[in-house]
Amino acid sequence: MKIFGTDGIRGKANIFPLVGDVAYRLGKALVYALDSQKNKKKKIIIGKDTRISGYMLESAITSGIVSMGADAYLVGPMPTPAIAFLVKSMRADAGVVISASHNPFDDNGIKIFSHEGIKISVELEELIESYTLSNALDNIKFLGANIGKVFRIRDTLGRYIVFAKNVFPYNLELDGLRLVIDCANGATYKVAPMIFEELGAEVIVTNNEPNGININEKCGSTYPNNIIEKTTLFRADVGIAFDGDGDRVVMVDETGKLIDGDAILSILAIDLKNKGKLKNNTVVGTIMSNFGLEHTLKQNGINLERVDVGDKYIIQRMLEKNYNLGGEPSGHIVLSDFNTTGDGIITALAVLSIIVEKNVKLSSLLTNFTKVPEKTKNVHVSKKVNLEEIDDIQKAIEHVKNSLNGEGRLIVRYSGTEPVVRVTIESKDINIINEGIELISKTIEKHLS
Repeated sequence: MKIFGTDGIRGKANIFPLVGDVAYRLGKALVYALDSQKNKKKKIIIGKDTRISGYMLESAITSGIVSMGADAYLVGPMPTPAIAFLVKSMRADAGVVISASHNPFDDNGIKIFSHEGIKISVELEELIESYTLSNALDNIKFLGANIGKVFRIRDTLGRYIVFAKNVFPYNLELDGLRLVIDCANGATYKVAPMIFEELGAEVIVTNNEPNGININEKCGSTYPNNIIEKTTLFRADVGIAFDGDGDRVVMVDETGKLIDGDAILSILAIDLKNKGKLKNNTVVGTIMSNFGLEHTLKQNGINLERVDVGDKYIIQRMLEKNYNLGGEPSGHIVLSDFNTTGDGIITALAVLSIIVEKNVKLSSLLTNFTKVPEKTKNVHVSKKVNLEEIDDIQKAIEHVKNSLNGEGRLIVRYSGTEPVVRVTIESKDINIINEGIELISKTIEKHLS
């Protein structure tokens, strides 16, 4: 049995594995798996987003950690990238984020960062998983004064604000810019408005009143219609929408056009190259990156390397080959010169710094970027089986591939965080896209719904 997926543990809150007992055992397993220095007391930071189930999981995992003699430092609702920063800043041994990112409120998840502020390795995940799901640690107990302590850290918001503001060039400011910010009723609801206001922008905030059940509800980066509408309504210079845990961002220009992760990567890559700061002249994308991004980068003498979907694969490639920019169409952008994981706030600040420095509108930064038309459909399934073992699905996939005639792309893959198959088609022919999506989706539904 596996509990870790492509981005930590994810599922319905209060249903296995996102239940108190598993979270408690996971806390114990994490400390034990980290215990390479037997005499060193472990320090583990725990953050979360604004889901109601976060209280339950926070209490359980904290109990597991302190029962193994480690200290837990609770920071409350904070963006996932803030935890990655704090782990390094506070010299902690690990960081835990209780969040299901862009998923609905009744989901939740657990992500773990190493002492370096990056997602833990697959090998360490497997070790923690084995301890969590077995009885290997049942008889290991810390007693008396050896039990760990719990601390609530109250100045972490200020620490992250200073860190994020330092990314923005000191000689620039956001005075004169009107921004609309959609916080998705999630982890950025306090910190994001403060950062942009302190840098001088006029900030109009929406969806910054979390109640535990409204996170990502028709708002944020996964529901861009809201930020498009608000940017147009308030005649803003830029619209910015985060997801529930703040590691993703999408933007809207002054004309009301959506700027997704591929477009943001294009803007950042070209600017970094022109400044001689794009390491090894390469950007890391995924198999889902639009061909329009690849074409634009190639025109500017920049390489695109594709990896599997998931930020940990992007970061792994960036570390292996010393690259400093990577990301996904969803808006999960990694600027490794500044942070060790995707950071929506820092990404937005990087784009805004280009706008201010060049004294231009956001729309002007994308004059040479054109996406190849694409469509993605999520097909809900009751079980995940190897798609290659189902002949009808393979025949449908082969039929669509032939119809593309080498002038488009087809991607059929399971989500790593939800019970869905994602079907994506890119083609200049809209009819091929619609017919192909329909054929493959209905075939999958027939066999797996």
